[in-house]
Parts: sequence; C-alpha cells; structure tokens
Amino acid sequence: MKKIAFVLLTVFGLLGVSACHTVQGIGKDIEKGGEAIQRATR
Repeated sequence: MKKIAFVLLTVFGLLGVSACHTVQGIGKDIEKGGEAIQRATR
C-alpha cells in the first residue's frame, strides 16, 4: 500500500513540476502517470 501511495505522490508531483499549459498536454501526462502506476502494481 505504501508503494502505491509513493507512486501516486510521485506522479502528481511530476505533473505539477511539468506545468503543462494545454489540455492535451495534461491528458498525455495523466495517461503516462496511469501507465507508471500500472507498471508499479505488476
């Protein structure tokens, strides 16, 4: 459970740092974050 929480916090932190300025860019970042979470849970 701690690993998943760490991954989520990392993903959201990276999203904040990347500072996307378009809706399309945000969508891509969220998609990549979801993929990272899926890889971490395997």
